[in-house]
Amino acid sequence: MKMFLGEYQPNITEGSRIALPKKLREQIKGDELILSKGFESCVFGYDKEDWLAEAEKQVENPITDSKTRDLKRYMYSGASETAIDTQGRIVIPGNLKEYAKIGKRVVVIGAGDHIEIWDFENWTKHSEKISAILSA
Repeated sequence: MKMFLGEYQPNITEGSRIALPKKLREQIKGDELILSKGFESCVFGYDKEDWLAEAEKQVENPITDSKTRDLKRYMYSGASETAIDTQGRIVIPGNLKEYAKIGKRVVVIGAGDHIEIWDFENWTKHSEKISAILSA
């Protein structure tokens, strides 16, 4: 079982290219990452095998339930396969970069079974919000 951990601030180059941190990259099988819309305006990144397992869970949910349909639409419509180049870099597709409002600084975090890619300022605000809730 994979366990993605940590918080990293890789450089973002050529507008949309980031180098995945080695500790995260070592856990990804193959040279592909599935990127999709995350929650709270971030991008989720899944190892292809893990994405298929997550997708299988969603497929098992009844299509007659409107929340299930909406979640499937949300997850799949923004998802894309992204190649990891020989230097460990990925390109964030324009639609996902725009969705997550990723600017000049980026944060990549390990979130257990997946990674998350955040705009630096959005992550800072969200992290502070989480801290305030947990310390209340």
